[in-house]
Amino acid sequence: MEPYRGLNPKYFTGTVAVLLSVLVMCLPSAYAVEGPGPTADVLGETGGKPIIAVTGADTHTDKGKLLLVTVNASGVPGYPVTNAQTLVAWIDPHQTVMPQEAVVPVGQTAEEYKKKSSKEMSSSQDTATAAALAYAKKLGVDTDGVTVTMHVDDIGGPSAGMMYALGLIDKLTADDETGGKTIAGTGTMSKNGKVGAIGGIRLKMIGAKRDGATWFLAPESNCGEVVGHVPAGLRDVKVSTLDEAYRALVAIGKGEGDSLAHCTAD
Repeated sequence: MEPYRGLNPKYFTGTVAVLLSVLVMCLPSAYAVEGPGPTADVLGETGGKPIIAVTGADTHTDKGKLLLVTVNASGVPGYPVTNAQTLVAWIDPHQTVMPQEAVVPVGQTAEEYKKKSSKEMSSSQDTATAAALAYAKKLGVDTDGVTVTMHVDDIGGPSAGMMYALGLIDKLTADDETGGKTIAGTGTMSKNGKVGAIGGIRLKMIGAKRDGATWFLAPESNCGEVVGHVPAGLRDVKVSTLDEAYRALVAIGKGEGDSLAHCTAD
């Protein structure tokens, strides 16, 4: 102990406090962190496979893009986040922090979380296919014998339903609906063509703008979260049905999007 004689005890106390602080920052957080996730063009491919594959009918290409948008989530089962990462996210305007129990049920395992997310995605694709085929039939497309498969890597949940439906209709029709533009959107899709609310729409708009979208189709039921948070250079359009979404897509492709209704404050 001779070399430490004469040192102020506060030195050791401060050192211990710093080491404890570092340790706490490295521990798993009780919060979940969400940020803008990747996007995917439902008219394109992923992993060398078409995101929407159609057999039993002629398909058509489109010069533009229809982007489904996602949220990256950490602090959920299977994707731990540290207290340090949570602290950084708290001061980042492009990320949100919330208690884990507000995002996932208490005690849910990683396997249960993945299974639930995959099930929601599969169900979303099925309902989107049914709604899109019914709509395409009204447009004069022969849908008898048409088989549709959808493939997206590492994306779960139901929020891509509307974009899947629009992508399938676009492929089945000869028109170039996008007019070469990059259009993003989000929303669940029911079999009868209703567009439903989703979570994380502000983060999804950021991801859409980041990846080149200039238009964003938003569920009318999410408009309260959209108003005042649309990134510069991105124009929102509120929709509540597949018919409204498709008509908006066509209008945007024709250069007539400025007349479309956007989200407004109640």
